Amino acid sequence: MATAEAQESGYRRKSSSPRQIPVVAVVTEDEEAQGIFKPMDLNHIIKLLEETDKDDLEEKQLKWVKKLVQCYQNGLPLRDLAQIFKILNLCAGKIEKQPRFVESAYDILKLCGLPFLKKKVSDEITYAEDTANSIALLGDLMKIPSSELRIQICKCIVDFYHAEPPKKHIPGYQQASSSYKIQMAEVGGLAKTMVQAMHLLENQLAEKLWVLKVLQHLSTSEVNCTLMMKAQAASGICAHLNDPDPSGQVLFRSSEILWNLLEKSSKEEIIQQLSNFECLLALKEVFKNLFMRGFSHYDRQLRNDILVITTIIAQNPEAPMIECGFTKDLILFATFNEVKSQNPLVKGLKLSNSCEDFELKKLLFNIIVILCKDLPTTQLLIEGKVVLALFTYVKKPEKHKIIEWSAAQHEELQLHAIATLSSVAPLLIEEYMSCQGNARVLAFLEWCESEDPFFSHGNSFHGTGGRGNKFAQMRYSLRLLRALVYLEDETINTDLCEKGAIQQMIGIFKNIISRPNEKEEAIVLEIQSDILLILSGLCEHHIQRKEIFGTGGVDIILHVMKTDPKKLQSGLGHNVLLFSTLDSIWCCILGCYPSEDYFLEKEGIFLLLDLLALNQKKFCNLILGIMVEFCDNPKTAAHVNAWRGKKDQTAASLLIKLWRKEEKELGVKRDKNGKIIDTKRPLFTSFQEEQKIMPLPANCPSIAVMDVAENIRAKIYAVLDKLDFENLPGLSTEDFVTLCIIHRYLDFKIGEIWNEIYEEIKLEKLRPVSTDQKILDTITTASENIGKMVASLQSEMIESQARQDVQNEQKAYAKIQATHKQRELANKSWENFVARTSNAKTLKKAKRLQEKAIESSRYIKRPQNAILHQTDIKGLNTTVPSGPVVTVKSTPARLLGGPLADTELALKKLPIRGGAFQKVHIQWRRVYRCLSTVSTTAYAS
Repeated sequence: MATAEAQESGYRRKSSSPRQIPVVAVVTEDEEAQGIFKPMDLNHIIKLLEETDKDDLEEKQLKWVKKLVQCYQNGLPLRDLAQIFKILNLCAGKIEKQPRFVESAYDILKLCGLPFLKKKVSDEITYAEDTANSIALLGDLMKIPSSELRIQICKCIVDFYHAEPPKKHIPGYQQASSSYKIQMAEVGGLAKTMVQAMHLLENQLAEKLWVLKVLQHLSTSEVNCTLMMKAQAASGICAHLNDPDPSGQVLFRSSEILWNLLEKSSKEEIIQQLSNFECLLALKEVFKNLFMRGFSHYDRQLRNDILVITTIIAQNPEAPMIECGFTKDLILFATFNEVKSQNPLVKGLKLSNSCEDFELKKLLFNIIVILCKDLPTTQLLIEGKVVLALFTYVKKPEKHKIIEWSAAQHEELQLHAIATLSSVAPLLIEEYMSCQGNARVLAFLEWCESEDPFFSHGNSFHGTGGRGNKFAQMRYSLRLLRALVYLEDETINTDLCEKGAIQQMIGIFKNIISRPNEKEEAIVLEIQSDILLILSGLCEHHIQRKEIFGTGGVDIILHVMKTDPKKLQSGLGHNVLLFSTLDSIWCCILGCYPSEDYFLEKEGIFLLLDLLALNQKKFCNLILGIMVEFCDNPKTAAHVNAWRGKKDQTAASLLIKLWRKEEKELGVKRDKNGKIIDTKRPLFTSFQEEQKIMPLPANCPSIAVMDVAENIRAKIYAVLDKLDFENLPGLSTEDFVTLCIIHRYLDFKIGEIWNEIYEEIKLEKLRPVSTDQKILDTITTASENIGKMVASLQSEMIESQARQDVQNEQKAYAKIQATHKQRELANKSWENFVARTSNAKTLKKAKRLQEKAIESSRYIKRPQNAILHQTDIKGLNTTVPSGPVVTVKSTPARLLGGPLADTELALKKLPIRGGAFQKVHIQWRRVYRCLSTVSTTAYAS
């Protein structure tokens, strides 16, 4: 290797060009064992191949190319790659006149499948452009009319995706990363040239199969798929799906390529490429052949793949599915099992319960849903008796009946069929009614509600949430009814009501809420929402049906309205259920006075206001609309005024608060106290200010008119107007300030609309006659005066409140002062008490003052023959009231027999001095407690 490097460096010194000329080694047997390159001048080979004059030139050229091939048996260095591919291109150019060069080109192509070698880590970046251009040359070489070379080119490209390590390690070289060739193929645009080569190989099956194999590998990359899409690969490949091919590889590889193109490039563009008559005709023939003659597992899988591709194409309304006859065949294949047909295409055909046939059945149901979106398909659906075929699944399971599907498969097909009916039945109303559709669905719902034993598997997408119960069947049946009811077809709705659908829906709802099932809460909420929507659709505009809805329906609505507000954010569907409930109030209760009265009696208005107090914008508009309608009932006002929210908030205060919040969001100009700033346009929002006034036709609403419908201010005004603005309880001054604006909302809005009219007249450069001009001026002036009057009234309210606040503040300060004064008096009294107990002189002085006060309070004149009792105790040195001590002097001793005589508490003769003093003391204490309850003389001051 050192020798090679020395020779190489010597060669570089002799070269005068700035670019270094690559050299390659001729390998001897000994050196080959060591894997060492010897220098070879590739430029010399290129010049030799470019010469055309010498006689023995061909032999010489072939000899040198052979040496080149022998040299690179272990891999191609990246730095030599550009020159080697130039040699390959020169050899390929000579093939037409000198066929012997086919072998040389073939040998060089075999080298291209070997690993690319790098001497430095940076070689992959340094030679990236040369490598990409070299690999792109492979696609151009496909134009050479040689089957051998074309197949070898394809093998070489396929080897990019199955890289193998070098046979021998070459010192000083490393193999390029395994994905390097693939990346360079993407950069060089090889995929595009290979797609273009497809058009040259329409009649050469072997070469075509190899090209398809190459495209199958290339289509695993998003970059290559984009290049193939630009080369119109999808339409070119699809159009030849049905070409003769005994091996079956054309269909398999083509379908795989189409799948990759749909997944990894622009799906819309690929669908557009496939949406032509030729491609759809090819898909139709392939599908028919596989459907009728495909019996192997592989054939069935391929058949289903073709149907999925067709389903994707059918989403394009411009695809000529009907014109090529594909739609008619698909409808036949979807229904032949349920509706017997004499069509030779399905004669003797029968689907098994294998996974592939089961998948096929579901795919056919799915494509019917897509096809029915194209209205011209309707006639084909009628001819194919699709509704009748689907209704064969809408029935309860029959015991001991042999069916071709397993229980789990039949359940999944049943759910899929009902879901398909939800899309098909609204388009085929006559067929639906002729099949007694309403009766069948209601009977099926009755079975869903019953307690009949049934174990649901719930394995499929449609069976979600229905394992071990009939909720899945109920959900899709209700979806079907909801789709039909919302057609507003009176024939269907009348038939449903005559068959007792309203009572049945209410019964199902009550049955569900009587058996709460938290585990399946999401599906239960969806079922409840659909029931309420069906009832809304049936009862709207029909008083008799609202009466049938009655108190039982009101009860289920009230039940939902009592839902914990925290659940509205759970994401399970409580908010959807609440929307359905509010819609039911509007459609099923309002306008029916018995139902309205029952709703009020059960505190329904309280529940509505509770929901409104949650301050959730998505509900406010609908709730306020219901409130406006309810206020037409004279009993409503008392309920609204009686409601109290948090912190004793009233309904009027809540509505005014919502008004302020709405104006803040709309950007209406108000000062910090909520007072009007712009008296000319007191209701103007920021959006209205941004929008310039434009002349509009008479039938187009202006911005001012649209503003009425786009926010809740008009509804708040309507509710408060019906409640009477004069007697609204629980309002603060701030509320009254806002109420002034609400009270004049209609006047302001009328003035705003007249201003728009005036501005439009100016923009259209029209001049009103003098009378009209005077009227316009009067109207605009009156509107502005109303604004000024309201602003003045608001100012008075604010000033009055400010004065009241000052008065309240003064009262509060006076109360604080009185409290402090009382504390000072208490402290002074305590200090006097302490002084009397700690100083004898102070105590005597206080005693004299007390006695003097007592004496001065007595009567000066004493009544005659009156017995006076001394009420104070002599010698007592206290200035506080004494305890309950009684001295009785007027009672004769003979009546008592002496002190404590004849009592069980003392001795018969009590000694005054001596004797048992302690015992006498104890007896006196007990007597004292008894006598204290019957005192005859009280202490007097």
